[in-house]
This record gives sequence, structure tokens and C-alpha cells, in this order.
Amino acid sequence: MQDSKKNSHKLITIMKKTVTNVFSVFFTLFLIANIDAQELKMTHKDSLNVVLEKYYELNLKVFQAGSKLEDIDNVFNLFTDDFTYVHPKYGGVYTRQDLYNGYKRNLEKGSYNGRVIDIKINNRIIGLKAATVNKSFIKKEDDQIKEGNKQMSLIEFRDSKICKIVEYW
Repeated sequence: MQDSKKNSHKLITIMKKTVTNVFSVFFTLFLIANIDAQELKMTHKDSLNVVLEKYYELNLKVFQAGSKLEDIDNVFNLFTDDFTYVHPKYGGVYTRQDLYNGYKRNLEKGSYNGRVIDIKINNRIIGLKAATVNKSFIKKEDDQIKEGNKQMSLIEFRDSKICKIVEYW
């Protein structure tokens, strides 16, 4: 009888450990599945943010004295082939080629002279396929550093590239 009780007690202990281990495995799998789902949601926004950061970084390089056509090309590598730039205050809708020609003309005229020393991103909202950006240009004027007016842009993405920019300033 005593042996029977010992065996029952051992069996119950083994069963408890087994249930605990199985529960631990399922709980761990549940946590991993939730982490992966959250990471996937974050990955899209993160990838848009990376393109956005690169766009402003490359533009800043273009604005510097001594920038080259290659610097402009690097900006335009971030754009889709059918990219459009919309700026109602300054003439409306520009194709990719129109904008490229404008950048090139400004480069040749010496307009990119290092006066813009930074682009300050005041706020950004990243959505599914677009981002809004509130930015200011930091400029060197009269031997002083001044922050320009805040400007709003809507930037749309397709296939990890910028397909449209609409300026609201």
C-alpha cells in the first residue's frame, strides 16, 4: 500500500512538471508570436522613416557649397520613376525630370552655397504609405544661425521609394 502511495505521488509530481513544461512552451510560443507581429508592424514605419531621414540628409548635402551632380543623383535615387512634386505656392506640379532640372540649374547657378546648415525635423507622423513632416531650415544669415519658418510636407511612398511630395508652405 505504501509503495502504491509513493508511486501515485511520483506520478502526480511528474504530471505536474509535464503540465508546467507544456504550459511554459505554449506561453513562450505565444510571446514570440506577439513579438513578431509587433515587429512586423514597426518594420514598415521604420523603413519609411529610414527613407525619410535619408531624403533630408541627402538634400542637406546638396545644399552645401561644393556639392556635385552626383549628390543630386543620390537624392533622386530615392524617387520612383513617376515621382511628382507638388508645390502650389511655387508653380504647381512638377515631374521628376522638371524637379531634377531645377536642382541642376540651382547647382550650376551656385545657389547651393552652404547657407542652409541643417534641416530640423520638428515633428513627423508616419502612416501606412505616407508621412507628414513639419520641418524648419536652419540657415546662416548675417553671421548668425537662424531657424526659418516651420514648413509642412506630405510625402507618399511606394515600393520603399518616394513617389510624391506635396509642400504646404
